[in-house]
Amino acid sequence: MKASLFEAKIERLGRSDYGLSAILEWKYDTNEETMVEAQAYRSNSGDESDYKLLPWAIPKQPFYDYINTYYKDVISKNLGYCSNLPKYEDKFQPPWPKNTYKLDKCKIGGDGLPEIAPPGFYKIVFTKFGPGQPTWGFTAVFKLTNKIF
Repeated sequence: MKASLFEAKIERLGRSDYGLSAILEWKYDTNEETMVEAQAYRSNSGDESDYKLLPWAIPKQPFYDYINTYYKDVISKNLGYCSNLPKYEDKFQPPWPKNTYKLDKCKIGGDGLPEIAPPGFYKIVFTKFGPGQPTWGFTAVFKLTNKIF
């Protein structure tokens, strides 16, 4: 079984705009035991010892529950327009398609995310795991600033 490959980069789109480009090779089957979870942290300074756990999280849950909630409400709304990620109007029906998913210069609009977030450094740690499947994840770190124009 080949594990997934995930590569991502931030691309400058203009003077003050940035976009996310990524490739995710998904080459294995999911099942009812496939799980996901994510935690979010915030830091004023960006120093590793300064990060504090936030209440914004994806509790450990079955992958299919995640697809029908957070994925549909946040991921699809923010990345659906600039990617070939699957989109679902109704309830997700397994299986999750094996594919090479591509994001092309996605600008995240914030749909489904908290309305107010103070400036600072944010870190999101996402993990996908399950028996007989590769365990993988990513850590995203970004700086949120006030935009004054």
